[in-house]
Amino acid sequence: MSKPILLITGGGRGIGAATAKRAAEQGYHVVINYKTDATSANKVVADIVASGDLADCVQADISDVEQVAQMFSFIRKKWGKIQALVNNAGVLEHQMRFTDTTPARWQRIFQTNVFGTMQCCQEAFQDMAISRGGQGGAIVNVSSLASVYGSPNEYVDYAASKGAVDSFSKGFALEVAGDGIRVNVVRPGLIYTDMHADGGEAERVDRIGPTLPLQRGGKPEEVAEAILWLLSDKSSYSTGGFIDVGGGR
Repeated sequence: MSKPILLITGGGRGIGAATAKRAAEQGYHVVINYKTDATSANKVVADIVASGDLADCVQADISDVEQVAQMFSFIRKKWGKIQALVNNAGVLEHQMRFTDTTPARWQRIFQTNVFGTMQCCQEAFQDMAISRGGQGGAIVNVSSLASVYGSPNEYVDYAASKGAVDSFSKGFALEVAGDGIRVNVVRPGLIYTDMHADGGEAERVDRIGPTLPLQRGGKPEEVAEAILWLLSDKSSYSTGGFIDVGGGR
């Protein structure tokens, strides 16, 4: 019996990589999407295969409409329709006040975080929907607690993009529930990933972590556990929901 196919966008590092490894252990055929860092993605695949599980990777820039369509077409032809999707790919830019940002920056952030997520969901619908010959499926969109607190003086545009992901996920979940597709959201808080370095402060988690109710930053594996629960049959009556993994923030 073939394993269910799980596509994880941005799966070569951080939360995506932790989710890929845990998912493979739980019996998924994991397909890791990456944009440019083939070395990291291939290492995750190699680690999974070395453990006796099944994984592959595929390159595509989620912000590019044609590349997303081509990625799904490639997966269908090579391995078959996906049964699960984790929209984990996301970008942010350097910390600064919103009034100092530019429309070009907003466009770059929204193109990946919002429009890329939306298109991947639309493509996944074609694979999963009962009305399209599918067998249902589960989607988890990785948002951020920044969508709740707004990330002032740092990443207001990023927070806004994640707020859009939250709203989209709720509406999409209600639309596709009748087609056997569950859509939920995990909102990580302060997690030890390389994304903070992308924003210009690699030690950000160490700075803010002690101020949280749990007095520390989180690990990617802790977010992965929430994602895997929402993908699994253990959450079979959950759709349109949110799990916050933020240490009480």
